Amino acid sequence: QVQLVESGGGLVQAGGSLRLSCEISGSMTNLEGIGWYRQIPQRSRELVARFSILGDPIFVDDVRGRFAIFKDNTKNSVDLQMDNLKPEDTAVYFCNRASGVLDAWGRGTQVTVSS
Repeated sequence: QVQLVESGGGLVQAGGSLRLSCEISGSMTNLEGIGWYRQIPQRSRELVARFSILGDPIFVDDVRGRFAIFKDNTKNSVDLQMDNLKPEDTAVYFCNRASGVLDAWGRGTQVTVSS
């Protein structure tokens, strides 16, 4: 069973940066299978960053060029570096498998970007 714990969120001004971390415990060995999602109130949870089958980062248009995704095999974590944040990035951010059967969701981490 895989457990996912997100951290690193907070309140930041527009143009600022945050780095989120997804710590993974349990039977999960392929960190490149993990992606980052976000949920804005009244909207569906959206996958915003993941790795391709070749390990290349893939992003949705809204965050491409501003977000980066990293895996750390020593910590068994997947980080999301978010730069040049915009108010529309305000959401609860979650990590989970990017495809297939998802694991139980963690609590997520709140990111709030003020204008």
